[in-house]
Amino acid sequence: MIAVGIDVSKSKSTVAILNGDGSIRAKPFNVRHTADELLALVNYIKGTSEVPTILMEPTSHYHYPLLKAFQEANLPVCLINPYQMKKYGDTALRKAKTDKRDSLRIAQYALEKSYSLIPYTPSDQKYEDLRFLSRQYSQRISILTVNKVQLLALLDQTMPGITSLLPLKSRDPDNCVLLRFVKRFKSFDMIRKMGKTRFLESFQLLVRKTKDRCAGTKGLRIYELALNSVTTRGDNPLMAMTQEQCVALISTSQKAADEINLQMRTIAETLPEYKVLRAMAGVGDRLGPVILAEIGDVRRFHSGKALNAYAGNDAPPYQSGQFESRNRHISKRGNPALRKACFEVMQALKLTKPQDDPVYLFLAKKEQEGKPYNVAKMAAVNKFLRIYYARVMELYK
Repeated sequence: MIAVGIDVSKSKSTVAILNGDGSIRAKPFNVRHTADELLALVNYIKGTSEVPTILMEPTSHYHYPLLKAFQEANLPVCLINPYQMKKYGDTALRKAKTDKRDSLRIAQYALEKSYSLIPYTPSDQKYEDLRFLSRQYSQRISILTVNKVQLLALLDQTMPGITSLLPLKSRDPDNCVLLRFVKRFKSFDMIRKMGKTRFLESFQLLVRKTKDRCAGTKGLRIYELALNSVTTRGDNPLMAMTQEQCVALISTSQKAADEINLQMRTIAETLPEYKVLRAMAGVGDRLGPVILAEIGDVRRFHSGKALNAYAGNDAPPYQSGQFESRNRHISKRGNPALRKACFEVMQALKLTKPQDDPVYLFLAKKEQEGKPYNVAKMAAVNKFLRIYYARVMELYK
């Protein structure tokens, strides 16, 4: 047996190979992620005529070329959580860190734990595509959030207080009255120069082009707000330019996120468990594909408890001698995107209050017991994931 430890980085990786007795078979060397060098590495491992245990950390997307090369060569490769590797390295007295040392440490771990390592098996392509799109969707939402914060900061200087009358509804940017209002009127200084009659006529014309008919009654209140507000950079062409850019970026980011979510929904609808997920209260067309993408194939978990552990929503026991902790926190060692999406489901349940839903009833029970806000919700998330696991496993039986 040989142990191959690979420290992955961008465009290249450092490889160390140990014999079964722990001696160094090949000192750490660099391998670029090119077809020739990856093929040479594969041929070298195969040429040893010994059973290899190949171990590496999944580092963003940088490990994909190596993973593909090993799979095409029918070489079993194992992936280890970087946190596990970090804790393993903490046992050393002299904590030096270089790529060569890291590759040797990974190889030593592979040698010691070879009995417990499980070779990587690729998921169904639909789950892989969903997970990829979920990451892209999260990035678009992050960009959208940043642009919304920036626009609100600009409006504090040009139209202070406007969001109390016209809220920022970015879900439908083409029909958002505030975004249209900012593009049309620029600042309160411009509204004051227009005069009351001309502004109200222009505002009513703007509202007619949107679906928000309630906004039409707010024209007079907006004009009074403009008269009583103090603007700091209202009459400034540079400010108007940056506001228009923020409006355009919000619209573009929201439409990009919606397009990705639509593609996720299209893929999710081809999977049988998506109907089970959508039938659960609080799960809509936006959260459903995200939750399914983050969970993936639920059949890879041996229980609902394991699914909660994957989400980082488990509370590991802490006991020593006569002491046993009763006040434990969730580990948060898991998928944060899945926890966030499930937490949003709990918020939706709080709004809709479905009296026949077991998760909502459990949530209400925990709140009546006096549990803190987040504790009650995460306890309900635990029940939500367990129910989902049980229903999907019953579906696949």
